[in-house]
Amino acid sequence: MLICIMGKRVLIIGLVWPEPNSSAAGWRMLELVKCFLAYGYDVHFACAAGKSEYSFPLTDLQVSEHNILLNDSSFDSFITELHPEIVLFDRFMVEEQYSWRVKSACPNALLILDTEDLHSIRLARQQSHKSNKELSEDSYANAHSLREIAAILRCDLSLIISSYEMEVLDRVFRVAPELLQFLPFHITAEQRENPGFQDRANFAFIGNFIHEPNWQTVLALKKIWPSIRKQLPAAELHVYGAYPSQKVWELNKPKDGFIIKGRTENAIETLAQYRVLLAPIPFGAGLKGKFIDALRAGTPSITTTIGAEGFSNNELWNGYITDEEEDFVANAVQLASHESDWQQASEKGEQLLKALNSEALFSEFMSTIEKLQDNLDAHRRQNIMGQILWSNQFSATKYMSLWIEAKNKG
Repeated sequence: MLICIMGKRVLIIGLVWPEPNSSAAGWRMLELVKCFLAYGYDVHFACAAGKSEYSFPLTDLQVSEHNILLNDSSFDSFITELHPEIVLFDRFMVEEQYSWRVKSACPNALLILDTEDLHSIRLARQQSHKSNKELSEDSYANAHSLREIAAILRCDLSLIISSYEMEVLDRVFRVAPELLQFLPFHITAEQRENPGFQDRANFAFIGNFIHEPNWQTVLALKKIWPSIRKQLPAAELHVYGAYPSQKVWELNKPKDGFIIKGRTENAIETLAQYRVLLAPIPFGAGLKGKFIDALRAGTPSITTTIGAEGFSNNELWNGYITDEEEDFVANAVQLASHESDWQQASEKGEQLLKALNSEALFSEFMSTIEKLQDNLDAHRRQNIMGQILWSNQFSATKYMSLWIEAKNKG
């Protein structure tokens, strides 16, 4: 049963306008918007970026849209007039830009950071992959992570999408648990009818090409594919994703069965046509939306340890998890050509989807918001590191923004 909180106003400041058909980050943001709406909030979305033809029409949901500027005092007037009770920042870079302005104009507003994923983990893994060096958790404590953790400490609550990231924030960064809310993708218990083994064919990959891990995954697939094709000469691998660049299209080789398809308007319907999702993800963080889509489509997946991170382990994965190229190839051939193995993987996917049901976590999130609003002063007093970071000597982003604004006017 939903709790109606009439009269509450929330402002979401987006890094970009959400594109749920382009990326997992887009539909993650749309999930949060719909969650606030379901609980009776007056939702406003503001963004300094330009819209694209794929931006979701938030006004269709009765969400008020606002165009704002970076490093400009016009935002101060805007936030003062709007006067929201809650402000949610879309990733830590947005918190750096706007939180000090929000804090000045609306000191009692609850500040929430949606991390999407921990960028510092992803970048540390990317650097390790690039340099071909072994990664340790010590690598997570880098210059980039200092900014990200500072943003978490400045906010009253941060949304963490992965259970692994919750562990890292506790074990490596010692962030107080009362500042964190575990909130993965919004997954409900509803089931859908999907095609069976005989009604599907070929392999697929899907991922937004602006995201570097997806591009590197396609390069890994390009390397692995000849070994799969050798055993399954008639098989094809179809590569989908938003914003493919010229370097992506150059990989298109239909005669080799490696086919670049580009954007798809419905990832679940698309994946439901294929027997197996191939995703040898070399690095990344958070949760990978492609696997949620595959679960909903009833499509078994083969991925790496990092790809499956935060979801499951081998016992309940809807396919195979391996970091070895030889095993990846063997698993792909096995799933695509043996109906009994495929059916078993698909059934595991149904179990995993049920296990990932997060409706209760979203209810908990909204309850947490209520409690924080009722006890905000006490909550902030306990956050000593946050108080320190809000003191003037740690306001570098504030003064850099003011300097840029003055320079622009000059």
